[in-house]
Amino acid sequence: MNYSEFWRSLTSVYDEGEAKSVARLVLEVRFGLTLPDVLCGRMPDESILRPIQKQLLAGVPVQYVLGQAMFGPRTFLVTPAVLIPRPETYELCQWVMAKGGNHILDIGTGSGCIACTLAAELPQADVTAWDISEEALTVARENARRIGVSVKFEKKDALNLENIASRDLTVSNDTASWDLIVSNPPYVCHREKAAMERNVLEHEPHIALFVPDDDPLLFYRAIATYAARALTAGGQLAFEINPLYASQLEALLESLGFIHIETRHDQFGKERFIKTIKP
Repeated sequence: MNYSEFWRSLTSVYDEGEAKSVARLVLEVRFGLTLPDVLCGRMPDESILRPIQKQLLAGVPVQYVLGQAMFGPRTFLVTPAVLIPRPETYELCQWVMAKGGNHILDIGTGSGCIACTLAAELPQADVTAWDISEEALTVARENARRIGVSVKFEKKDALNLENIASRDLTVSNDTASWDLIVSNPPYVCHREKAAMERNVLEHEPHIALFVPDDDPLLFYRAIATYAARALTAGGQLAFEINPLYASQLEALLESLGFIHIETRHDQFGKERFIKTIKP
């Protein structure tokens, strides 16, 4: 199988541009072959490439096939236990890093991409990350080890934060004092499934994607309520959001007493982030 045959076979799943990109990514990451290499006829043994091709044709995201994804300048381990890190989420990291903080909490950490990025970029900070999935936490811990950062990972349910004892809020001097709480929680309603790509819908973990149609702010309400008591005065709360419910989320944050509520669009032009301050 030559390079042209490989990428053309993927056009049953991807458009032409994506098929070429996926093919080049596989050849570079798995086999160390550059584009000039493959254009000169260098290709891996077909017996090794065929099983990879079969997975891609079945709609398995290339990041799961390769077991890794880029997030900003860093490579993260990914498995089907975690969402594939998206470039727009790295924009959220860049936004909150401008103010930073000494005590940072990432709720619903998944692969650990947010927590590990903040720990790497803000080395003075103590970073904690929570997730309900033990499988996700295993991936996140391995990412922290590979990147060489210190993050405290804990198994906690974002929908039951009201049960956390006061001692669990304490990070210094017996005072609840997170300087920054950041989260990319589940925010896709089930009614939006029809518009989703097959490889996302069939392969990424639904527990990290979906919320009930009748309660799209389920996770935001729970996390913001927790943040209202757990953040320091002047502390930041930041979310990745579903653009469809941005105005509802702003109203929720206002009702909880947050101030200086600001939304921001991602690189694709969608209203994707919200940040606010505890007075």
